[in-house]
Amino acid sequence: MCYSAQVIEAYDEYCDQFGAALDIEGFAQLYGMKLYDNRAATTPALDAAIKADQRAGFQKAREALERFQAQQIATLAQELVDQRERLAKAELVLTTKVTKKATDDKRIATNKIERALEKLESLQRAERKSGDSRIYPGYYVPVLILENGKKIVRPMRYQCRIAGSPENFDQRFPGTYNARLDNLDGFWRKQFGYTHGVAIVTAFYEHVVAANGSKAILEFKPRGGQNMYVACLWSHWTAPGKQDLYSFAFITDEPPAEVLAAGHDRCIIPLKRENVDAWLDPDPHDLDSLYDILQDRERPYYDHKPVQ
Repeated sequence: MCYSAQVIEAYDEYCDQFGAALDIEGFAQLYGMKLYDNRAATTPALDAAIKADQRAGFQKAREALERFQAQQIATLAQELVDQRERLAKAELVLTTKVTKKATDDKRIATNKIERALEKLESLQRAERKSGDSRIYPGYYVPVLILENGKKIVRPMRYQCRIAGSPENFDQRFPGTYNARLDNLDGFWRKQFGYTHGVAIVTAFYEHVVAANGSKAILEFKPRGGQNMYVACLWSHWTAPGKQDLYSFAFITDEPPAEVLAAGHDRCIIPLKRENVDAWLDPDPHDLDSLYDILQDRERPYYDHKPVQ
């Protein structure tokens, strides 16, 4: 499975490459949602892109992001005050007597202080790091779709909740960030042939187990460094009194030999650039042609390295 990937957050690249329009209201709603729903995760790279975009249309998204980050900074600052006080009390006790509570409090407070400082640093630094574009299930990602005959870049959650399903679908089917190629006309029959998308991806990451039993996270990246136009399925979920949810899944297949040899048994499907338009405008009565597009894919050689 593709548990995480590094995506292109510069939504203008989607527009330049494919002549798409931005769903500006969708981005505004996403960042407004972050103010009251901590499950609406975004990457530092997307946040930076929104913050730097001075177009008038993005004002609502920028203002919501600034409010959210101010809330986060205030919360983390208070966390530091609380945990430093906890640490000081524990260390004072330990100068006279070693107790389990004081030992645990020192360890927990130290860990929480470290995490809070890391989060503050990430919120406040100006320079970007390569890992800032890495997504996980639950993160919102710019996805290229075709809607009413027009290409649109819309933020969607990476974990698909199928329209018409109950809200607890996410808990019942936690692996729906991937759509297996061999199950597209089964589990995914309401999306395959109907709601197709593309996400621009530069690398993907997998948890692997070596022959000796050791575990690692590996980054897989095309040897030529090219961007990948990865095939997706998406859905628009609605329910009375609930926030609309746009969400998607990467389509995955059996891996090439070098990915399998590295210890993983699935791989995302990068489309050929010339097939993107046809993929975005599927004919549900001609699934064979869609399978042909998925088979006529880009087949880069994936170099891999462990993630520190």
